[in-house]
Amino acid sequence: MDKKTFKVGIIGAGWIANKMAEALAPLSDYEVYAIASRSIEKAQEFADHWHITKAYGSYEELVNDPDVDLVYIATPHSHHYPHTKLALQAGKPCLVEKSFTANAREAKELIELAESKGVFITEAIWTRYMPLSHKVKELMESGIIGEPRLITATLCYMMEFKERILKPELCGGALLDLGVYVLNFARMYFGTDIVKTVSNVMMGGEGNSIDMQECISLCFADGKMANLQAGCYTLNDRQGIVNGTEGYIRVDNVNCPELVEVYRDYKLVASFGRPAEMTNGYEYQVKECRRCLENGLLESPMMPHAETISIMEEMDALRAEWGVKYPMD
Repeated sequence: MDKKTFKVGIIGAGWIANKMAEALAPLSDYEVYAIASRSIEKAQEFADHWHITKAYGSYEELVNDPDVDLVYIATPHSHHYPHTKLALQAGKPCLVEKSFTANAREAKELIELAESKGVFITEAIWTRYMPLSHKVKELMESGIIGEPRLITATLCYMMEFKERILKPELCGGALLDLGVYVLNFARMYFGTDIVKTVSNVMMGGEGNSIDMQECISLCFADGKMANLQAGCYTLNDRQGIVNGTEGYIRVDNVNCPELVEVYRDYKLVASFGRPAEMTNGYEYQVKECRRCLENGLLESPMMPHAETISIMEEMDALRAEWGVKYPMD
């Protein structure tokens, strides 16, 4: 790509779209160039606030804009499939907010479509792209905590009254919104060879049909274990701990690492903070998309297509066990 400024178009003008606009605003060689909403008034309001060049009242207009280099899908989980399909059919590279789709079937169809068209696509699970996330892996491989054997991770927010959490038609519940982060945390560091999954859930939402709080335990083929929690009923410490035979690594905020500390014999021996140049963390996934496009890649090695599909399959299996069904299943 020979353009100096990488131009991003955003589909959806909600909370997370604002976070992306905030992330890219200070960067001289990146630009949120276009915003699309179902309402031109909402799109224009968003554009005025963030000084965005183009405001569209339809998603079709945005994906057909020849100046858009990357489409960021920032609508609810329930709408990722149709909106991403629209962009792919227009030949646009896509960064799709987590959870990638409502279920694994939709994920496979989108990835197959992207591959058939030779178009880049990746999941916007921002934790995968952050420097501190990579630092944890580096520390584990250094041997500083001995042999890593156990992960604990938890992520809870007070979200019990949010509409998108409570409704099956919006793919509500804790799993696709929060559980996806702790599952990714475990798989980033312990891999994908999971031989046993045990879970417990508290239901709520419309018709008591939505998972609102859950515990998930994973056993890996090599003997490692991960104990994970996610929920919409409480605030919590959002910590992830990688426990080894000689120490442990503590990650403050598993979905957006702010601080990584290393302990040996229960004594702090090293700590690493967020990069000084980081805005809010959303920028790293866009930078990775640009790197991939400039190198002719159709997927990011930081979040391979196979991993996106596998995690969707894992969440499908958990929902089936809990009796959580979405209309698009």
